[in-house]
Amino acid sequence: QVQLVESGGGLVQAGGSLRLSCAVSRSIRGINKMAWFRQAPGNQRDLVASISTGGITNYADSVKGRFTISRDIAKNTVDLEMSSLEPEDTAIYYCAARLWALSVEYEFWGQGAQVTVSS
Repeated sequence: QVQLVESGGGLVQAGGSLRLSCAVSRSIRGINKMAWFRQAPGNQRDLVASISTGGITNYADSVKGRFTISRDIAKNTVDLEMSSLEPEDTAIYYCAARLWALSVEYEFWGQGAQVTVSS
């Protein structure tokens, strides 16, 4: 089992910045991939960014150049730095872990953190 706890959400004006953090209950060194997803009301849950065990990052087109995913192996945390925020970024943001490379889905999820961007 892996527990994920998000923190750092909140309300920010358009153009502002926020940093989300995900605390992981075990070493992230052996986790195949960590990711951030988001879900706005009425929408499906979409991948925002991911980082692999080798440090390779991947971003949704809508956040490229504005969001940065990073990890701290010593602290077992995965962060999402968000800048130039837009009202369209308003959503619940979820941290997720995929333990194995052959897994199709992310097996573990956090409870979510609300991010609200006002215009």
